[in-house]
Amino acid sequence: MEGFLGTWNMVASDNFEEYMKKLGVGFATRQIANVTKPTTIICMEGDTIIVKTQSTFKNTELKFKLGEEFDETTADDRKVKSTVTLDGNKLKHVQKWEGKETSLVREIQEGKLILTLTMEDVVCTRTYEKAT
Repeated sequence: MEGFLGTWNMVASDNFEEYMKKLGVGFATRQIANVTKPTTIICMEGDTIIVKTQSTFKNTELKFKLGEEFDETTADDRKVKSTVTLDGNKLKHVQKWEGKETSLVREIQEGKLILTLTMEDVVCTRTYEKAT
């Protein structure tokens, strides 16, 4: 888990527009979110993991324990049931709502944080570099 801790700045995003469309995010929100470059801060308090996402568009904060389901309101205001697990070097976050499911997988590759968002047949990759 230690490798994930720190402040991460987004440097690249691929296919985010299509992913948001698949989620059902409205046009105006997609336009703003697509040009926003969020910063993600990952830290721990005891066995609770905190993931803060900060941007000019919206700030969100998640607090959870690995393997325990929790209620989450997403940045696009979906009310979901989420579970996060650590699978080897991957932090897997699954959101479920209204019979739908999406996954957000974070992994460290060559010092970068790679976030892979998957909803059915749409895959989005967002790349973050650690802040100095």
